[in-house]
Amino acid sequence: TYFIVAHIHYVLFGGSLFGAFAAVYFWFPKMFGRHMDETWGKIHFVLSFLAFNMTFFLMHIVGIGGMPRRYMSFEIHEYLGPFHGLNKVMTMSAWALGLSQIPFLVNFAVSLFAGRRATQNPWDANTLEWAAAPSPPPHGNFGPELPTVYRPPYEYSVPGAAEDFIPQNSAAGT
Repeated sequence: TYFIVAHIHYVLFGGSLFGAFAAVYFWFPKMFGRHMDETWGKIHFVLSFLAFNMTFFLMHIVGIGGMPRRYMSFEIHEYLGPFHGLNKVMTMSAWALGLSQIPFLVNFAVSLFAGRRATQNPWDANTLEWAAAPSPPPHGNFGPELPTVYRPPYEYSVPGAAEDFIPQNSAAGT
């Protein structure tokens, strides 16, 4: 039934694509040395999230109602009549989901050239790629000299530290 279609899309589309979008927003400063616009990122997320759920959540409902997959016409079965309105909403939501990717594409393209310049470590991360490599990184990632590692990568809230994070290549507090 459509319940299977809904479930697989929640897992594959929701889990994979939303994760991929989050990764692009996170790694964009390191890849290109600029930030993507946060307001447009939030607009992209809200539009995508709403359209995604309006498309695939409704598929759960019609699937529980017994609507099968891969039928040429749903009008031949009388019991599927009440789902006709939901099918229209799902179709419009699927179009909205596709169109909601436009803000992401525009944000990406504009941010490549006009985005706010990123610092080396805009997220205050402890790991070497943020703490030791410039943005964008040169060939070989760290330049001519490799950083010295003094601590594990995720050491947050160190007692006595001035800040909540201490980068791996910082000798302070060792």
